[in-house]
Amino acid sequence: MTSVGVINRPTTSLVHYRWAYFMDWANFRAEFPVTRQWAFLDHAAVAPLPAPAAKAICEYAESLANHGIAAISHWTHRVRDVRALAARLVNAAPEEIAFIKNTSEGVGFVADGFHWHPGDNIVLAAEEYPANQYPWLNQAYRGVGVRSVASRGSRIHIDDLRAAMDARTRIVSLSFVEFASGFRNDLNAIGSMCRERGILFLVDAIQGLGVYPLDVRQTPVDFLAADSHKWLLGPEGQGIFWIRRELIDRLHCIGVGWNSVQDPMNFGKIDFRLKPGADRWEGGALNVAGIAGMGASLELLLNTRIVQIEKRVEELTDYLCEQAPRVGLEVFSSRLPGEKSGIVSLRTGERDPLALVKHCRQAGVIVNQRLGRLRVSPHAYNNQQDIDRLLDALRS
Repeated sequence: MTSVGVINRPTTSLVHYRWAYFMDWANFRAEFPVTRQWAFLDHAAVAPLPAPAAKAICEYAESLANHGIAAISHWTHRVRDVRALAARLVNAAPEEIAFIKNTSEGVGFVADGFHWHPGDNIVLAAEEYPANQYPWLNQAYRGVGVRSVASRGSRIHIDDLRAAMDARTRIVSLSFVEFASGFRNDLNAIGSMCRERGILFLVDAIQGLGVYPLDVRQTPVDFLAADSHKWLLGPEGQGIFWIRRELIDRLHCIGVGWNSVQDPMNFGKIDFRLKPGADRWEGGALNVAGIAGMGASLELLLNTRIVQIEKRVEELTDYLCEQAPRVGLEVFSSRLPGEKSGIVSLRTGERDPLALVKHCRQAGVIVNQRLGRLRVSPHAYNNQQDIDRLLDALRS
C-alpha cells in the first residue's frame, strides 16, 4: 500500500517537459490514446481525455481509496494549484475564478444573481447554444426580455447587435465561438461597444477557450463560463467561471452553502460572511477528481502555448476547407481572419449529414452534425492524415 507521505507532492505536473517536446506534434499526439483507433474530429462535442488527465483522475481515486481524508491536504493544495492554472489561462487573478459543474451553471450565476428590474433586457445571438439561452429566458418571470439577433448566413454582424441594444439592455451574452456555424465573435469590438454603453458582457467560452488566447485584462469581458470537456480537453462536469473582481459584490450569490463563507471549516460557528472572491459560488464539496483531471489538461495546453495550438488548429481546418469541395462539400463557416475557428460547418448537398456521421464512424472517423450540416472540429494533436481519413470516408 502507498504510504501517505508519498502523496505530498502532485505527480501529474508536466512542467518538467522540455519546450522542444511541444513543438513536436507527433510527441504531443502520443499523449492521446484515442488516436490508436480513431480519427477523432469532434472536439466541439465531448473531447477524449489526454493521458495525463486520465492519470490524474485515477490518482485521485486511488488516493481516496487508500487514504480517505488523510490525503486531504495534498488535494487541497492541488485544487489551489489548478485554480491558479485556470487564472493563468485567461490572465486573471485566482480569486476571480470559481469552479463550476458546467457552462450552464456559470451563466446561471449571472442570470439568476443579477439585480433585474421589469423592462430590462438581454441581447444574445439567435443561434446560441441552449446553455446560453435558457438561463436568460428563465428571467421572464421578473419582467426581463431577451432580444435574439439572427445571423446573416454564417456570421453575426456587430451592427445587428448594436441595433438590438437600447437604454434598458443590461447584459450582452455571446459565445466565443458559435457551436453550429463556427463563427468566432470579435470579443474586443463587442466588449468595447458594451463598455461605451454601460452594458455588461458575458462570454460562453466553451468553444474557444483552449484554442484561442483570451486575456481578460485586455479584452473588455465581464463574465466568462466554460466547461472543460471540449477544447480544454478535460472531463465532463468540471469547468471554470470568471468574474471581474469589481463585479463580485454586484451579483447576488446563488447556490450558497457551507463552503461559501470566510471560515468554512468552523462547522460549530454560524458566521454568514461570504468569501470575498469568486469562490463564494462554490457552495459545497468540490469535484476534486474533475479538477485534478482538468488541471492536468490545462498544464498540457499551457506548456504547449495557446498561440501554438491556435496556429496548428487553423492549419488543419484550412486544409480541410481546401479539400472539402473535392468530396462534394461546401464550406458554410466563415473562414475570414479573426472569424474562423476550430469548428468547420459543411453543407452536404443531397446527402443526409446524420447518415454521413454514421458512415464516418464505421470508417473510424468521429465527426458530428448540427443544424443540418456536417460539423468537423479537429484539435492540435490531430494531423493531416486524420483529415485525409475523413475525406476518404466521405468520398466513399
